[in-house]
Amino acid sequence: MKFLDQAKIYVRSGDGGAGCVSFRREKNVEFGGPDGGNGGRGGDVICEAVSGLNTLIDFRYRQHLKAPKGGHGQGRDRTGKSGQDVCIRLPAGTQIFAEDNETLLADLVEIGDRVVVARGGSGGHGNAHFKSSTNQSPRRADPGEPGQEHWLWLRLKLLADVGLVGLPNAGKSTFLAAVTGARPKIADYPFTTLFPQLGVAYVAGEEFVIADIPGLIEGAHQGAGLGDRFLGHVERCGAILHFVDGTADDVAEAWRTVRHELESYGHGLSELPENVALNKCDALTADAVAEKSAALAAACGAQVAAISGVSGQGLDDMLKVLLQHVGGQRRQQQATVSPAAGWQP
Repeated sequence: MKFLDQAKIYVRSGDGGAGCVSFRREKNVEFGGPDGGNGGRGGDVICEAVSGLNTLIDFRYRQHLKAPKGGHGQGRDRTGKSGQDVCIRLPAGTQIFAEDNETLLADLVEIGDRVVVARGGSGGHGNAHFKSSTNQSPRRADPGEPGQEHWLWLRLKLLADVGLVGLPNAGKSTFLAAVTGARPKIADYPFTTLFPQLGVAYVAGEEFVIADIPGLIEGAHQGAGLGDRFLGHVERCGAILHFVDGTADDVAEAWRTVRHELESYGHGLSELPENVALNKCDALTADAVAEKSAALAAACGAQVAAISGVSGQGLDDMLKVLLQHVGGQRRQQQATVSPAAGWQP
């Protein structure tokens, strides 16, 4: 299944049904009076977060979603049939924006979150609604209210616990394949990963989700390379694992390049807990690992883990550190549970 994290859709709710003008006509009933029923309500368009989805590819060729109209009222005080609601199934983590692609309307974070994005029109009143002691034969019936229509942008932010960042070819996909059951494409050239990849790691009876995004290069926040489009998938992570290629000539500059892109992107990404890993240590001597680890630690001001996705060096310890960050983030979220943002049209 191809990954798609942004889509534009058109939604329209159903129009309300028209009211009916009718009079009771039966044998031996001299003055039957009005009996026109009301029109039915139009269907709503609802967005709901469901399990089992992690892409918006369904909306690549299905961009127009319309709810049916309400039925017209009929004689004998019969109300028209209400239009059936249309439910748009979305992956958890999908944000709904207005047509300007900037105004956030709803954020479906948890499975089961739902929001009405277009409300159906109310049905019109039949003439039976208007009868009174002074108006015993009304010949008025209202048309139904029109439905609502919008162009909406859907933007998916994957719900992962740990995000992998780094320059292209830093070994992120190799690490993901080594610690999870994911099978991303691995090759010896830059930008092997073109779309985010997810994997589940199991440590000490616990599990957490790791997201691998395409590599960043200098100027990514200005559109260089694949740009920073996929950094949104890391915004909700509990921690970042920053990979630095140990075979690079200047590991400190490699760290600074990616760090600058994270800070330029904003959205609180640079404030997330960061773990720095010197990767590909299996290709270095012990002295080279010590030298480059010291240079990298001096640049980032934190402890550096020497690992290798190929040989498995340091992977277990790295996963335990990541699990501590994830556990702390989960406890914090449970302590500050707030309802999902909703929008009512």
